[in-house]
Amino acid sequence: MTEIRELFEGQTELAAPPLLVLRPRWGSIEAIVDLVDNRLRPTGYRIAGIFDGEHDAAVTVIGFREMWTSAWGHLVYVDDVSTLPDARGRGHADQMLTWVEDEARRLGCTAVHLDSGVAADRAPAHRLYMRHHMAITAHHFERAL
Repeated sequence: MTEIRELFEGQTELAAPPLLVLRPRWGSIEAIVDLVDNRLRPTGYRIAGIFDGEHDAAVTVIGFREMWTSAWGHLVYVDDVSTLPDARGRGHADQMLTWVEDEARRLGCTAVHLDSGVAADRAPAHRLYMRHHMAITAHHFERAL
């Protein structure tokens, strides 16, 4: 049986394996823990994970933050949704999105937002977001410096 729970500072190592699958640029569990606990958490970033009883760490995680914007008002922004490769296809990401939608409602938010890459390997993620009735409402622009 799966369990969803929020992970707090000191527990970030439990979220690191699936985060590294999505964000390999950080290179190690230690680097992810440092990033999350020292850079992201102070800005309001939170993490929840699914634990399946088979793995020591979370098999799926969602990283998110509550925010206010002039464009969209009060919302939850999802930074990260990731599942370990050997745990995919079991509905964990669906459960995590439902969990964060419920958390957004609890916080009084009016929406959940996220950005997703457009590479061909992102199609399964896009199908997940569409199943959760998320709409493509903007283009995201970037200029590397």
